[in-house]
Amino acid sequence: MNKAITDGVVFMPPAFAADNLGLFSRGDGTPGSATYANLPTAAFVPADQDFAGCLEIQKTDSTQRLRFMGQTPLFPGCYLQITVRLKAVAGALPSVRIAGWPGDANENQIGGVTTTGPSTTLTTYGEVVEVSAIVGTGARGGVDMAWGPNAVYGHFGLDLTGVSGGVVRIDDIVIEDVTSVFLRDLISVVDVRDFGAKGDGTTDDSAAFEAADAAADGRRVFVPSGTYFLGTSVEISNRIQFEGKVTMPTTAILSLTKDFELPTYIDAFGGDEELAFKKAVQSLMNNADHESLDLGGRRISVTSPIDVQGAVPNRTTYAQRRVIRNGQLRAEDSTAWDEVKVTSQATYSASNHWKLTNVTNIANIQKGSLIEGAGVGREIYVKDINLGAQEITLSQPLSDAVGTQTYTFTRFKYLLDFSGFDRLNVFEIEDVEFQCGERASGIMLAPLGTINVIRNCVFNRPAKRGITSPGDGCQGLLVDHCQFISHEGDVLAQNRQTVAINTNANDVKLRNNRASQFRHFAVISGAHSVISGNHFFQGDPSANGVRTAGLIICLRACNAQITGNYIDNCFVEWTNEREPEPDFSGGFGFAGLSITNNVMLSSNVAPWFSHIVVKPYGTGHYINGMNVSGNTFRCVGATVNRSERVDTSFANLEFQSMKNVFFTGNTYHNVTSGAENPLLVRHSQASGAQVWEVDTDDRLPFNGYAMEVESLVTRSRPRDGNNVSQYYMPYTSTREGGAQDKVHVIWPENMRGDVTLKVRMDI
Repeated sequence: MNKAITDGVVFMPPAFAADNLGLFSRGDGTPGSATYANLPTAAFVPADQDFAGCLEIQKTDSTQRLRFMGQTPLFPGCYLQITVRLKAVAGALPSVRIAGWPGDANENQIGGVTTTGPSTTLTTYGEVVEVSAIVGTGARGGVDMAWGPNAVYGHFGLDLTGVSGGVVRIDDIVIEDVTSVFLRDLISVVDVRDFGAKGDGTTDDSAAFEAADAAADGRRVFVPSGTYFLGTSVEISNRIQFEGKVTMPTTAILSLTKDFELPTYIDAFGGDEELAFKKAVQSLMNNADHESLDLGGRRISVTSPIDVQGAVPNRTTYAQRRVIRNGQLRAEDSTAWDEVKVTSQATYSASNHWKLTNVTNIANIQKGSLIEGAGVGREIYVKDINLGAQEITLSQPLSDAVGTQTYTFTRFKYLLDFSGFDRLNVFEIEDVEFQCGERASGIMLAPLGTINVIRNCVFNRPAKRGITSPGDGCQGLLVDHCQFISHEGDVLAQNRQTVAINTNANDVKLRNNRASQFRHFAVISGAHSVISGNHFFQGDPSANGVRTAGLIICLRACNAQITGNYIDNCFVEWTNEREPEPDFSGGFGFAGLSITNNVMLSSNVAPWFSHIVVKPYGTGHYINGMNVSGNTFRCVGATVNRSERVDTSFANLEFQSMKNVFFTGNTYHNVTSGAENPLLVRHSQASGAQVWEVDTDDRLPFNGYAMEVESLVTRSRPRDGNNVSQYYMPYTSTREGGAQDKVHVIWPENMRGDVTLKVRMDI
């Protein structure tokens, strides 16, 4: 770039002449300063043997100044070299230096900048000496006078210093554009130093960065070596390249709108991947120019939990779609991952079932902590803390904990922790691997939020949890095509502690995920969930091994769909553990669960293992709407008694109240009693009897009662004691036998024959 060529800018002062010495000042060059016109100690020499025309001056002042009074323009990114040739001709030998007067747009002098170049002492009469200096807006190497971005013109010339009395002759002042010396690429690069950036780590270079960006006009902004402090938010609208690094306050935002990807932020922050990620996320949530942050396939070493809200301190809620994608977060060895455990006494009341009150030691309890204690269900967390009231808001009610007791609060540490937000909506994480390394857990969601998405992610060896919801930030959560890999593969199933997912709110979708050898795959506390296409397995090598629930539905009226999954060496458990008074007092009962078209496999398990378990935490409960159809139940290496059962640890179901239970079209292998409802029963009566006792052979679901007979068909001719056909119509009596699972077929007299009945265990 050369402004004299490209823009026709005139930098050169006119050559000395007898009639123009009034253009050259004896002062600073500003209007009104004294000139060399008609000065007795100065004259124009028209024919010097070395210079042709030149100015001859006798030095009479301690600093004899010569300045061109014209305003020589300065432009950001433009560098000028001032050169003067001169020689001593008589008297004392002075020193000489290039000098200038810096002016701003208001024609005021700019203070605090260097206004002189290096000094040279004349040593020999008649010897031509050349002095020069470079002036520009940026503090670049080789620049003698860096005047900053506010300088728009200068008055240039020279100073004679040292002893007075000597006479010198001065050739014409030459001012040239030497910007090309400082540019690596004459077309595509704009250097922030050309706009006043210091790169000293303390001077605020924000304005210089913005000025360079404004001047770039499609070219690349270049940040050379150095540490550039940006004290305020900066937005760069052109492409940018970093050799140096920037530092910023936490609250200041760096938005790189044309290079918005993590590798550029890593360059910007000197290779600090963790800080770069935080600043990139901060920009993501404060800029409308980009909807996603591409991690560029980079692996980010993380030394402590990333408090996402802490990285975006100006946001406590966020409801615009944003995506983080394509990279890895790896937990590095650090004590920052150590879980924090606190014990405190607190009181729980069924009438205030979302709160713990009178909590001692509450200041040491952290939001998002797992709560454990007598009567506390699985995966209940601290949603919020009110220090003044000594109250804790729970993610879910407790099951049977009325009164005062000691609770344990354990805060796990997560690679990405969103719990600092009050609400977070439509936030997505895609194609990210969480390399937890048994140190960290994966993601903690915000306490409130809707339609957040976690897709195509891998949770590799989380310390305790994969995805945790400490409140209702999981409303409508979508978890699709993710893989959860436990580090507890060599631990017996009953001794494992890790949980892949928990949710509290409604409308959750878990689809096409894979989870291996956690204690639980998912603990679901909301309604209207869709769980489909997943493969979760939790086996271990022990013989007659204990298995844990893979999927826990914690809500009675769940209205949930579990379909097309591969449920391997674990079971589906349906409970009401979120009820502070767990005895049935009204409502639908256990209602609305559909389990269809799943592969349910078990191996080397105890005979009492079942693939579907209903566990009422109180008395009086019954099933009111359950569909189990199209499933394959198979046991390898052992035989189980049945595929469904009631866990009676607290209470049994009220079998006389069961409604709308359907077990149809299922396949059973190595299952002694395969359940059906309605159940087709064939009975042959070889000896004459008035009452035929028809056994359901433990094949009614959950060992339920024989409540109804839908149909009865005779398969052969009914015969009396004389082998004479009698075409009576028998009637039935249900709930017969000690287990109430038999049906009596009653005739008017002793009869023999064969009948087929369709028996139901519901009403």
